[in-house]
Amino acid sequence: MDRQNVLTRIPGRHTGKLAQLLRKYESRNVTYLSGEFPVFWESASGATVRDVDGNDYTDLTAAFGVANAGHSNPNVAAAIDRQAAQLMHAMGDVHPAEIKVRLLEKLAAIAPGDLTKTFLASSGADAIEAAMKTATLATGKPAFAAFRGSYHGLTIGTLEISGLKKFREPFLAWLPERTLLLDYPKTPRDEDQALEYARRAFSRRYDLAAVIVEPIQGRGGCVVPPKNYLAGLREICRERGLLLICDEIYTGFGRTGTMFACEYEGIVPDILCLGKAMGNGFPISAAVATPEVMDAWPLSEGEALHTSTHLGNPMGCAAALATIAEIEGRELPQRAAELGTALGSRLKELHASGKAVEVRGRGLMWGIELSDAAKARSTVERALKHGVIILQAGAEGNVLSLTPPLVISEDELMRAVDVIESCL
Repeated sequence: MDRQNVLTRIPGRHTGKLAQLLRKYESRNVTYLSGEFPVFWESASGATVRDVDGNDYTDLTAAFGVANAGHSNPNVAAAIDRQAAQLMHAMGDVHPAEIKVRLLEKLAAIAPGDLTKTFLASSGADAIEAAMKTATLATGKPAFAAFRGSYHGLTIGTLEISGLKKFREPFLAWLPERTLLLDYPKTPRDEDQALEYARRAFSRRYDLAAVIVEPIQGRGGCVVPPKNYLAGLREICRERGLLLICDEIYTGFGRTGTMFACEYEGIVPDILCLGKAMGNGFPISAAVATPEVMDAWPLSEGEALHTSTHLGNPMGCAAALATIAEIEGRELPQRAAELGTALGSRLKELHASGKAVEVRGRGLMWGIELSDAAKARSTVERALKHGVIILQAGAEGNVLSLTPPLVISEDELMRAVDVIESCL
């Protein structure tokens, strides 16, 4: 396998020293450390990452789907720099910065349908919690329907609707058992049965405010629902008077071949949650809703019911505006669709050769399902040694997740897939 950009043993010597310091000072539950993993990043550009030992890697993660416009995108970096020199921080819910208004205007312009009112936040979980509170105020009901295999964050509020047991189980004593968990359909054969089950289940629950769904499950293993499932779910929500919340924290901003994944089926949710790629590396997120739904919040009389110190941070707003300009100007959703077609064909060959149990995805969001978690972990570690960064995903940990920056070249992408194939 090609190791032309790998100069040292991986992990390298400096990485080893940093790992020892990290183990000494960081909570031991945060970063997985072993003799084979991880590497410590020093810099990144486009789809290339350099570690502290001088080794270069092709990044097929976009750092958790964040760097859609490329690592250290110069236009985004320049926008943050200019804003930092002018105004780093304002009082977001008291004396806001002008640039906050500009971002709200832009989000209203690019969001589908009549989603024009926004709650700005700092992380994906923040956006989900804002959406949950909004749905509760709009309906007067406390409970939610969500999906097995879903991931919406790790705060106590978002854990309540999490579909991944491993995150919920240590904190069950804190979590009310009121979330209705549904199976996420994987094949057209599952679609009618899943929709009918949802219809019946909703009819038995009078405490549901909303259904929250990822248009493609990310951390759950890149699970793509049948083409008409989301449209069917949208219709059932209308029938039952439930709100539909689309969690597009992972799939938004061009990742799946359209600006937002819900547009693939032509549906408009009541609330759209955004994050990750929104600031291309600067922490910022949003819950965008229809005016009717968002106006369930009472008019502020000087004390916001839900806010944060960094709400509408000027640097975050500058990063988001510059990121959206890059995504639109460089037509990155279309590029993701085109590269995704080539990547999908290549991965299907991998499946046909017997090296994968299943491959699935859309745009530049793909999962390679393997026989077990041990094989997935060893593949991630072997690929790292040969200069390719990938992630392990799936409820059982047996999926390789591929979500590269949307600016990656086709040559870079295919050479990285060659490495993965060799590692398998």
